[in-house]
Amino acid sequence: MFTRNLLPLGALAAAMLAPMAALAQISDEVVKIGVLTDMNGPASTPTGQGSVTAAQMAIDDFGGKVLGKPVSLIIGDHQLKADIGAGLARRWYDTEQVDLIVDVPVSAVGLAVQNVANEKKKLLIVHSTGTADFHGKFCSPYAMQWVFDTRALAVGTAQAVVKRGGDSWFFITDDYAFGHSLERDAASVITANGGKVLGAVRPPLATPDLSSFVLQAQASRARIIGIAAGPPNNMNEIKTGSEFGVFKGGQQMAALLALITDIHSLGLPAAQGLLLTTSFYWDMDDKAREWSKRYFAKMNRMPTMWQAGVYSSVMSYLNAIKETGTDEPLKVAAKMREKPIEDFFARNGRLREDNLMVHDLMLVEVKKPDESKYPWDYYRILARISGEEAFGPPDPACSLVKK
Repeated sequence: MFTRNLLPLGALAAAMLAPMAALAQISDEVVKIGVLTDMNGPASTPTGQGSVTAAQMAIDDFGGKVLGKPVSLIIGDHQLKADIGAGLARRWYDTEQVDLIVDVPVSAVGLAVQNVANEKKKLLIVHSTGTADFHGKFCSPYAMQWVFDTRALAVGTAQAVVKRGGDSWFFITDDYAFGHSLERDAASVITANGGKVLGAVRPPLATPDLSSFVLQAQASRARIIGIAAGPPNNMNEIKTGSEFGVFKGGQQMAALLALITDIHSLGLPAAQGLLLTTSFYWDMDDKAREWSKRYFAKMNRMPTMWQAGVYSSVMSYLNAIKETGTDEPLKVAAKMREKPIEDFFARNGRLREDNLMVHDLMLVEVKKPDESKYPWDYYRILARISGEEAFGPPDPACSLVKK
C-alpha cells in the first residue's frame, strides 16, 4: 500500500513543479548587460575598462547564469557625447536585446540614456552620472542612481569645510549639467550654514589650460576655492592652484568630486590635505579590502567608487532576477527595493522609491606623503555621514514620490 502511493505523490509533485518552472521567464533566453562608458577619453580611468572588469567580476561571482540562463556582457564607448550614448542605448535595447545598461559617465549622457530607457521600458543603472535631477524631476521607474549624487557630495564636503571656518567660496565649475548641479547643491549648503559664495567661473570639460580660471578664483580672495568638476579638470585645477601658490597664499581648495585614481595621478605631495567625500574607499574595512585586492589583481590599480558600485549593482540586479523568477524590468526593480543593500560597497544602503540608492558616505582627507604606509594608502577617514543626512529626503518633483 505504501509503495503504491509513491507514484501518485510523485506525479502530483511534478505537476506542482511544472507551473513553477514556467514562471521563470528570461526574455530571449539570455540576460544581457551593457556597460556604456568612456573607454579612451578623460573619464576612462575612473570608469572605462575598470567598470567593465567590475561588471564581469559580478557575473563570474554569481556563476555566469541566472535561472539557468547565461548572463552576457557587451561594451560600448559613448565618447562622452550624449547623442552617441543615446544612439548606442537605443540600438542595444532595440536590436541587441540588452536588459540592463550600467555605468554611463557624465550627466549629460546619463540623462540622454535615461530618456531612451524610459521610452523602451528597459532598465538603466548609472554610477558615474551625478546630477541630482536624475532622481529628481527626471526620475524614472526604469532608471536607478547607485553611487552618489551632487547633493550628497556637497553636504559631505561643503558643510564640513564651512564648519571648519571656510565660510567664503569661489567656484571653478565644469560647464555642463554635472558641474552646474554640483555648484548649485554646494552653494545651497554653504549659504544654509552661514557661508557666502563670491562668484564662479565655468571652464568647459577637458579644458587644456586652466590658468586663467584659477587666477580668477585666486583673485576673488575667497577662503575656499571649490572645485565643482570631475576628471580631468578637477585634478588639473588643484595642480595648477598648487603651482600658482594658492595654498601658500592662505586659500584652500575643496574638491566636490575627487576619485582615488585622481589622487594617484596627482600624487600625495600636491594633493595632501585635500578634503573630499566618497561613497567607497578600498581600505575602509576588511570586506572592501578583500574585493579590491581581487580587482587590483586584474587592473593593477584600486577601484574608484564608481567601479565598485558597478559590481554592487550588477550583483543586486542578478539576485533580484533569481528571486523574482523573471527579468521583467519593473518586477526586478521592485525586488531590488525590497531588501537592504549591505555589501562590500554599501553600508546601510537601500534603493529608495525614487530609485536613488541611499547609503553612508565618508568625509576623508588626503594623507601627507609621510603618513602613507603602503601603495594606495591615500585617505584618512574623518567622519561617517549617514545616507539620510547626505542624500536628504526624496525630491517632491519626482513623480514616483508619494505626495
